[in-house]
Amino acid sequence: MTKPFFSPVLGVFLLVLAVPCAMAADARQKIEMPPMMQEHMLGNMRDHLRTLQEIEAALAKKDFDKVADIAEQRLGLSSLEAHGAAHLVPYMPKPMQDIGTSMHRAASRLSQTAQEAAVKGGMAPVQEALAAVLQQCVACHETYRLR
Repeated sequence: MTKPFFSPVLGVFLLVLAVPCAMAADARQKIEMPPMMQEHMLGNMRDHLRTLQEIEAALAKKDFDKVADIAEQRLGLSSLEAHGAAHLVPYMPKPMQDIGTSMHRAASRLSQTAQEAAVKGGMAPVQEALAAVLQQCVACHETYRLR
């Protein structure tokens, strides 16, 4: 039985690399809002993440009708009222609002693309439409953070 290789020099090297990464300042713009609104927004984002997982599960089964329904009702423009989005807007800078609107529009396009795939078939357009939704999520999370 051989022992795994680990030297003290390697350990120090890894530590030296890890410390600056852990100490790096978070350069994202801080968004300030009352605690209740912050919890509201975090709850919405957790629901968005669950929704994306449900979409992915339906997509894996090629259940395009389910993808279309979930995308529109839970993420698309039709979902704005259910998420109470209008209450959050005053706390969001305009570029953040624009990213959010783009995400909801992309989700509505995903729904339409999935409906078309239910008739025509073809996974690639639906995957591309889902990638467009996720691109907006990444853009927002890379740029902004809640305090």
